[in-house]
Amino acid sequence: MASTRNTTQRREVVGVLSRVQGFVSAQELHSFIVRDGGQISLATVYAQLKRLSASGEIDVVMTDRGESLYRRCVVDAHHHHLACRHCGATVEVDAPELEKWAHEIGERFGYHDLRHVLELNGICRACQST
Repeated sequence: MASTRNTTQRREVVGVLSRVQGFVSAQELHSFIVRDGGQISLATVYAQLKRLSASGEIDVVMTDRGESLYRRCVVDAHHHHLACRHCGATVEVDAPELEKWAHEIGERFGYHDLRHVLELNGICRACQST
């Protein structure tokens, strides 16, 4: 029975993430789910987001205030983001030279099945002009 409840809660989280545009906080996500009639605690939302992030099903970026924002992954392949610290706008970044470097570092130290996360953030052009 617990796994069915977990599946239902996971579906609620994924369902809302699939509908919203851009990145949202866990609190915003929780509010959307509750507004739609879902019964899920904020702690469970965080737990589901942690699982979805670990499995690569969602993207996570950190704001300059240290808050994590989440969205449904729109790119299936491994990728990185360039995020604006002011407005939260993001750009998907493909960096083959970084991937090559990470692979070389792993080999140099004898690591296999190497994974990495790169987070780039700054202030986008639109925010610079305001």
